[in-house]
Amino acid sequence: MSELIFVRHGQASFGAESYDKLSPLGVQQVRILAQYWQDNGERFDHIYAGELLRQRETAVELLPLVDTPAAQIAVHPGLNEYNGTPLIDIYLRDHHPADPAVPEQKVPTLPILDRKLFQQIFEATTAKWIRDELVPTADDHEFESWPAFQSRVHGAIDELMARHTDGSRVLVSTSGGVIALALQRVLRLPDAQVIDANWMVNNSSVSRLRYGGGRVSLTLFNGLAHLEKPQLRELITYR
Repeated sequence: MSELIFVRHGQASFGAESYDKLSPLGVQQVRILAQYWQDNGERFDHIYAGELLRQRETAVELLPLVDTPAAQIAVHPGLNEYNGTPLIDIYLRDHHPADPAVPEQKVPTLPILDRKLFQQIFEATTAKWIRDELVPTADDHEFESWPAFQSRVHGAIDELMARHTDGSRVLVSTSGGVIALALQRVLRLPDAQVIDANWMVNNSSVSRLRYGGGRVSLTLFNGLAHLEKPQLRELITYR
């Protein structure tokens, strides 16, 4: 059996000029994971990352765990997270403040820096997204529909499983939405449960798929063994 080991990137820089960069805490989370695996003799054959900076920065910290000679990070666009910005833009323009799912009736100023309000808006946005209720215009650049996102990620997962067989152990540095779709790929979850799972995925958490002989199994979801010591639990984050 072979294995895909998904790692959600460390904490990104929420509220900073560029979200798409690991925060100092995010770097610390991933380095603790790398050290935890090093101490436990975990080794891998290949490593992939999406194109996003936070995904690639996470992969850089994990690269020393890959045994392949002259190992390099293989960047795969199919592992990119969905772009939430155009989704939120469309939601705020076309659905808010009439949406009863969001108690805040005033259209917020962008970027939304209040974490609680951001999460409320984002959850309401993705609920509309998966029901195909966000309708882009010609001015909504970089919009990706939910079916397109699903197809892209499921296709990337299938590609990696076809490429790496015979007991390969493949690290995948990616994001929460991609990991939630990997869960759907195995468990055939309905779309609403995929989005719920997306909110659960912690920074630097580990999820594992084993595959071979035409079968795929989930063996771990959202594992945080590297941060479960009492003195490290304050480092556990979602965003």
